[in-house]
Amino acid sequence: MEVRAESQKFYDVEADALVVTIYEGEGLDDSALKELEERTGGILSELLGSDEMRGKQGDMVYVYRPGQIRSRRLLLVGAGKREDFSFNTIRKVTGSAARFLRGKGARSMAILRRSQLDLGRSAQAATEGALLGLFEPDIYKTENKEERRIDELILVSAAEDTGQERNLYGELESGVERGRIIGEAVNLARELSAEPSSTLTPSELAERAKENASRFGLDIDILDEARMKELGMGALLGVARGSDEPARLIVLRYEPDGTEPMGNDADVIAIVGKGVTFDSGGISIKPAEGMEKMKYDMSGAAATLAAMRAIAQLKPRVNVIGLMPATENMPSGRAYKPGDVLRAMTGKTIEVINTDAEGRLILADAIGYARKLGATRIIDLATLTGACAVALGSVNVAILGNDQAFIDEIREAGREVGERLWQLPMDDEYRDMIKSDIADIKNSAGRYGGTITASCFLREFAEDTPWVHLDIAGTAWESERKPYMAKGPTGVAIRTLINYITNHAAK
Repeated sequence: MEVRAESQKFYDVEADALVVTIYEGEGLDDSALKELEERTGGILSELLGSDEMRGKQGDMVYVYRPGQIRSRRLLLVGAGKREDFSFNTIRKVTGSAARFLRGKGARSMAILRRSQLDLGRSAQAATEGALLGLFEPDIYKTENKEERRIDELILVSAAEDTGQERNLYGELESGVERGRIIGEAVNLARELSAEPSSTLTPSELAERAKENASRFGLDIDILDEARMKELGMGALLGVARGSDEPARLIVLRYEPDGTEPMGNDADVIAIVGKGVTFDSGGISIKPAEGMEKMKYDMSGAAATLAAMRAIAQLKPRVNVIGLMPATENMPSGRAYKPGDVLRAMTGKTIEVINTDAEGRLILADAIGYARKLGATRIIDLATLTGACAVALGSVNVAILGNDQAFIDEIREAGREVGERLWQLPMDDEYRDMIKSDIADIKNSAGRYGGTITASCFLREFAEDTPWVHLDIAGTAWESERKPYMAKGPTGVAIRTLINYITNHAAK
C-alpha cells in the first residue's frame, strides 16, 4: 500500500472514500464539519446524534456520492469521547475504516485530521493503523481469499493547519514514513507467526533473518549446534535434542553510523526473543486440542527480527543486538526428559521438571550469550507461560524485571503506543520455589505463580545486568476478529520495543 501526505483542502482530495472521525455527542461547531455539511447538502446534521452515528467507537455511516467533494464516498467513523481521543484511537479508527472500505471495494482512502494531537505522531499512528488493519493471515488460501485491497492511503491535514509557518507537510511525511516502517515490520512478524512449522523451521527462520539483514544493513551471525556446543549452551541444545530439525541461535547487530561517542554510556541493548518454531511440549506432551497454534511459539523471535528491521531503518543512536534462539520442542527417543539435569552456558545446572517449560531454557543460554556480547541492558520477550494468559487474558502483557527504572521506562514506552503492560511482583519467596534438590535450580515450580517463577528462573541468567522480561503468551494471538484487526498473530510488543529504543537513544 502506498501512503502519502497531502496538504490540499480535504474536499479537493481525490480518493474512493474520505474518512472523517466523529466524536461522541458532537455537533457542527468544527469548521471542517461545517464545510462538509454545506458540501454534502446537510447530510451531517441529519446523522449526528442519531442512532446511526452517536460518535461511539465502532459507529460507522457510509455515504455514496456525498455531494460537492471529489472523493466518491464518505465514511463517518465514531471516535468516542473527545477527551479520551489518543494516538491509539487513531490507529483503531484508521484500521477499522481500512478494513470496512476494503470490503466495499475501495482502492484508495483519505483520512481527514481533526484532532490537535501532534501532527507527525498522528500521521504515524494512522499509517500503522491502516497497515495493521489490512493484514490477513491467509497466504495459503486458494479459494475465497480476500482479493480486494487498499492501494493508497492519503493523510490530509485540516484547512486551518495549512497556514501555520512550521513545515506541516514535512511533519506529515515524516510521520507517514515512520508509520510505514513500523507497520511493515509488525506485519512481517505476524506473517512469520502464521507460518506452519513445516515451512518455518529454525533453519528457515535463520534464512529469513539473513534476507532482512542483507536488505536493511544489519550484521548477522548464525550459530549452529557445533558452535553452541563449544560455548556450552547445554540448556538450548537440551531442548533441541528431541527434534530432527537442527537448532540455530540467530544474532543480529545494529550499530549507528558515524564515530561520534554516543550518550547513555554507549549502552548496548539486547532484545532476546523465544523462537520455538513448534512446541509439542516434548515428553511432557501437550493436549491435542489447540496444539496447532503452537507454531506461533516463536512470536518472541519474530518480534525481535521485526524490531531489528525497523531499528535499522529508523537509525537511533544506540547499539542494539537481537538474539533469537530457535528450535523445535519434540518428543523422541533422543528427547530430554523430566529428571534430566542440563548445564547452561553460564555453568548453572538445571533440573528438568517439565519439558514443556522449555522456553525459559533456551532463553537462559541466549541471555547468557547476550551478556557475553557486551549487552548492558536486556529485554526478553516470549510466549512463555499459560499462567500469564490465565492471569491477564489477551489484554495486558506481563512485565517483570530486576531494575524498576528500566521496567518503568518500558511500560511508559508501551503506554505511548497503546500497548498495555502489567507489572507482576518478584519477591524473594518466589525464587525459593525454583530451588532444586540436586541442581542449582529447576525449570518449573508447578502451576502456582507460574509466570513469576518462570521470570525468577530467567533472572538467574541476567544476573546483575539490568533486565526486563515480557510474557506475551496471552497477547501474541488474537482468537477473535476485531473491527480494526484480523484474528491470528498480533505482533504485540514490537511497537513498544521500537519506541523504547528510540526514546532511550534520544536521551
